[in-house]
Amino acid sequence: MQDKIGFGSLCVHELPSKKTTESHVLPIYATSSFAFESINQGIDIFLGKEQGHVYSRYGNPTVEAVADKIALLETHGLNMEAKAILFSSGMSAIATLIMATLQSGDKILTQGNLYGGTTELFTKVFQPLGIETILTDLKDLNTVENIIKNDTSVRMLYFETPANPTMACVDMEALADITKKYNRISAVDNTFCTPYLQQPFEFGVDYIVHSTTKFLNGHGNSIAGALVGRDVDMMKGKIWQTMKLAGTNCNPWDAWLIHNGMKTLELRMDRHSQNALAIAQFLEQHPKVSKVNYNGLSSHPDHALAKKQMRNFGGMLSFELKDGLQAGIDFMNKIRFCTLAPTLGDVDTLILHPASMSHINIPKEIRLQNGITDGLVRLSVGIENAEDIIADLDQALA
Repeated sequence: MQDKIGFGSLCVHELPSKKTTESHVLPIYATSSFAFESINQGIDIFLGKEQGHVYSRYGNPTVEAVADKIALLETHGLNMEAKAILFSSGMSAIATLIMATLQSGDKILTQGNLYGGTTELFTKVFQPLGIETILTDLKDLNTVENIIKNDTSVRMLYFETPANPTMACVDMEALADITKKYNRISAVDNTFCTPYLQQPFEFGVDYIVHSTTKFLNGHGNSIAGALVGRDVDMMKGKIWQTMKLAGTNCNPWDAWLIHNGMKTLELRMDRHSQNALAIAQFLEQHPKVSKVNYNGLSSHPDHALAKKQMRNFGGMLSFELKDGLQAGIDFMNKIRFCTLAPTLGDVDTLILHPASMSHINIPKEIRLQNGITDGLVRLSVGIENAEDIIADLDQALA
């Protein structure tokens, strides 16, 4: 046929696939749409009589393969089924969950020490649309139950454990039990732990959110998010439909980067945890450090709860310098080996001083209420040799 069409037409048209054997690694399906073998096949796919891809905003083989793997990781060993969808970011995963499950007049119950971007999403985007956010101490289970019991408009309980940046934990099983008792939705951000360290479905949580940008990918080269749900019909129905129509979908390139990164997830998380414990122990003994927030230390108030919910304690920690804001700024200026960056979960060690960086525009009293002191430093511990990280921290503290 190629000899019978014009040169320009030959330039434009695809040649028949040359694939004879399966690819060893997941291919990137860099296509916006998919071709039908016949109009009858197209009709059957659009009517739902036949499974098939139509348009990459609706679904893409690369994206779906990665989503399926994340769902399998979150349910590994639990003898249950779940469905995952990938999104353009962790924030779009959260936003799509809210859009699909709540409506004007509903309320979200959450904690004050939530990731700042999530809090802003709730208060600046959804609150004006009639979905109110209530903040409370989720460790106070009696208060949580009273709020949910006495206010039927509270439809979702949303939380993080461990929370950013103090590593505070909440009891997932107890909170999920309360939501089940009153027929409400529970959702947790599992970004810090990944399914390797913590599986919230084991404790009865309904939905799990990930910023896959962080530890799941682990290499700082893509932005994407995931939502995993136990209600497979809801995930395939209302949540998929909301993703499709709102256009919050992930693209195949970012999905492939997540897939590539996840190959070393277990190895990386073991090393992150090993390094973080060594660094936390070093910092705990340092004369210029007043406090270390790391769940792996028996001194952390939530050590026992973290031990119950997590298989290891992860790569995130924070610590307080005794001399406050100026000490934090001076310390950051002396860092040479670690990287000053407002993200986390990469293979290299990332360091953040919230009072002068991420929370510089937050009123001091609000920062202090959430444990973000002037001298607090957050560390996303990488997989380098621990002695190199410690040496850098030591010289910067000197």
